[in-house]
Amino acid sequence: MYKNFFLFFISFLVLHSCTINSEIVYHKDAASTSVTDVDIREFMAEMRAMTPDSLQQKEFTDLDKIPTVWTNLYELEKKEMKLKTNDPDSIRIMKKIFLKSSKENNHPAGFALKLEHFTKADFKSLKEFMKQEKLPLEQNLFNDWDGKTLTIDTRDFNLKNIQKALDSKTSPEEKLDEESGKTEGMMMMFFKKVGTTLKFENKIKSITGKHDWLKQIDDHSVRIEYDLKALYDKEAKYKNADQKIIIVTE
Repeated sequence: MYKNFFLFFISFLVLHSCTINSEIVYHKDAASTSVTDVDIREFMAEMRAMTPDSLQQKEFTDLDKIPTVWTNLYELEKKEMKLKTNDPDSIRIMKKIFLKSSKENNHPAGFALKLEHFTKADFKSLKEFMKQEKLPLEQNLFNDWDGKTLTIDTRDFNLKNIQKALDSKTSPEEKLDEESGKTEGMMMMFFKKVGTTLKFENKIKSITGKHDWLKQIDDHSVRIEYDLKALYDKEAKYKNADQKIIIVTE
């Protein structure tokens, strides 16, 4: 049901070197809101430099299919006459997932995906959807949050959901295979930088556990910066790499 819009979204991840930045806000009521931004400004500048003016309008027409204001997937599918479900739970989830594009100097600059106020029940439904629709979602979305305490399993400091989404868009011969040793090079080609900020409505009271990639940046937030080279290096050495990190808020 999300296929048309997400295949377009994923195609940019497959074809172009992008910067991905995510922000997850943890609400007091045990829900969370996340926004993932994909920055394609550098790629678009290179494309414009290489594409004759006469071809640019045709070359970039598809980019205008993504609205520049937050629009939920239910409305997008209805507008495109592609809505194929009457299931109330599916429609409920679709109405909480939003997509938009951004422009800079009237040129495409990026895309953003938002999950609005997702509860534990919503994430359970989302996992069911992801068995069929490969969504490029940050793994940390699925951390255990109860409204006061966030439990992070650092084994989820990976890009598996994004990698699966990429695999769904590529041929069998091009799929990312960690055993072949090609994954690191391909992921570093696709992504220049990947990071996630975790924000809390209440102040952080304590953090138990450490990891080289996670740093507290202020009283309300921590930042995860992925080391793409180390991520795919089984021999990578870490100063701190606790499996569990527990963040307690006031």
